[in-house]
Amino acid sequence: MEQIVEQKSKLNAFWWVLIIVFVAAGVVANNYFTEIAWSLKLAGWVVLACVVLAIGYQTVEGKKLVTFAKNSRIELRKVTWPTRDETVKTTMFVAALVIVMALILWMIDSFLLWIISWLTSQRG
Repeated sequence: MEQIVEQKSKLNAFWWVLIIVFVAAGVVANNYFTEIAWSLKLAGWVVLACVVLAIGYQTVEGKKLVTFAKNSRIELRKVTWPTRDETVKTTMFVAALVIVMALILWMIDSFLLWIISWLTSQRG
């Protein structure tokens, strides 16, 4: 049993080293081939990203990430989303509340400014 875990651990480490090598090779190639058109470089990066993602899926963390994404998608389907009417009403309520709070804070600020100017005898 320990041999299987150790083999999986070594294989997992191998995949991560391979990912690092591919990304480093991509950076070096990008800097080395400066005269190549940006569209070809972009295509190379897209291919490299696909290769790295495919290799990353082979790792333990990659498989956990895919499982997490699948479970998240299932949970998103269970969410009850608000209707357009509910969204508009809630947005208007929040906007009105923000305006009211801004006015209240402005009045408090003006009052405190008046008090401070009166206390320091800098009335204008």
